[in-house]
Amino acid sequence: MRKNSIKNTRVNTEVLKELSKILRDGIKDPRVAPFTSVVAVEVAPDLKTCKAYISVLGDKKAQEDTVKGLQSAEGYIRRELARTVNMRNTPEIKFILDQSIEYGVNMSRMIDEVTKDLKDGEE
Repeated sequence: MRKNSIKNTRVNTEVLKELSKILRDGIKDPRVAPFTSVVAVEVAPDLKTCKAYISVLGDKKAQEDTVKGLQSAEGYIRRELARTVNMRNTPEIKFILDQSIEYGVNMSRMIDEVTKDLKDGEE
């Protein structure tokens, strides 16, 4: 995997910022959970495709519904992105559910349980 160029990093940051704003203000789809955030964005160097990693606060069904809602609103999101970000091509967006935050919380909980058990065993 090669290191991102400065231009690509700048494009990723700008797309992340605008995508977050669009999701927060523009999406009216009831399937999209209110606590949906864009964690990271990877725009291809040719600006044709974009992977948007999203995090959804809620249960499994809310996460699946949010991804479906975002996929159905992709045309609107691309149009808004083209309007706000001045790029040669507006990338085709693929939404990917990012569960790293949830994974981190679960790991932290398990570590706390183990350390609590160890402390209880010493006393």
